[in-house]
Amino acid sequence: MPAMTATPPVIRLEAVTRVYNAGQNAVQALAGIDLVIEAGEMVAIMGASGSGKSTMMNILGCLDSPTGGRYELDGTSVTGLTRNELADLRSRKLGFVFQGFNLLSRTTALENVELPLLYDRSGRFFGKESPAPAALRRVGLAERMHHVPSELSGGQQQRVAIARALVTSPSLILADEPTGNLDTRTSVEIMALFQELNAQGITIVLVTHEHDIAEHARRIVEMRDGRIVRDTPVANRRDAARDLAAAGAAA
Repeated sequence: MPAMTATPPVIRLEAVTRVYNAGQNAVQALAGIDLVIEAGEMVAIMGASGSGKSTMMNILGCLDSPTGGRYELDGTSVTGLTRNELADLRSRKLGFVFQGFNLLSRTTALENVELPLLYDRSGRFFGKESPAPAALRRVGLAERMHHVPSELSGGQQQRVAIARALVTSPSLILADEPTGNLDTRTSVEIMALFQELNAQGITIVLVTHEHDIAEHARRIVEMRDGRIVRDTPVANRRDAARDLAAAGAAA
């Protein structure tokens, strides 16, 4: 019987550092980060301003490169890749969700979701039916796919952004303050969607400064001064769908 091959983690950081040169001074944004995130996890990264969490997300998203150490994304070493190779890796492996939605205002929800397909050079989608309608159905927007962003609520716009992140079937979704522009109930609705997607096996890493949002994850990584100071599972994980049902019953 052939030996079983272990599935590599989606994220492996080993002694990762990031130093920025600011005039005569060197600023160390990351000071030797070790982190492993397995497929199917949902991890929240927290920390005060200047803690290094934004730098960490930029490196995880292949938008910035470490000064030292090693980063492997889904088994691929990111170290030493060219700008074009990083762009290809991003298009194949990553989906991004931002606080500000980042939708094109004059294009429909469907066209916004199709955008990553235009930049994918892997050939995976060439000559095939567009996966964009299915991605919008997956986030509950089947009836709104031909509406432009101004015709959608904030929560619906964020769902479009999540569908856009899903459309290329990435290994990892990175969400940067995904509820930062939303009211409390809509924030819980978006976290319910993330939890549903995570239950389907999608790996999600989100940055948030809100503890109640972080408690929807399975694990919280807390950063301070460029280091990880806490990495623990969430003991009493919040169930967003149950909270929404309870709120509806009480209304």
